[in-house]
Amino acid sequence: MVETQSTWQTVAILIARLIFAAMFAMGVAFKLMDMGATAGYIAAAGFPFPLFLAWCAAILETLLVIAFLTGAFLTPAALIGAVYVVFLGFAFHGPSHWAANQDEFGAFMSHFPFAAGLLYAAVHGPGSVLAFKQGWPGRA
Repeated sequence: MVETQSTWQTVAILIARLIFAAMFAMGVAFKLMDMGATAGYIAAAGFPFPLFLAWCAAILETLLVIAFLTGAFLTPAALIGAVYVVFLGFAFHGPSHWAANQDEFGAFMSHFPFAAGLLYAAVHGPGSVLAFKQGWPGRA
């Protein structure tokens, strides 16, 4: 069965992929601008090997950007991205941070609509335009 997309669906999917790519690209840019500050933030959250983890995060986010821009491996990338975003919410803005700064609750909550969008993208794939059809069988 071949699915066809209307023009507005194609445009919406491409815009969504660009938004996902831009969000992760901003994360990479901030990390690369000051990897030491990123490592400090990771260390302050109590994680070991903060510089190593900062580089791992930058590499992961770069791979996610590539996946969203190309559509290649979009389903596994979106699933990984959703798990990563929820992890970041709990690790850096979770309940232990709310008493000291109620703004952290808003930062925490903002991760969930992003994760929901990523899960939706994982289910529906990269669309039929400007997408390398690489990835899991039956779904890019």
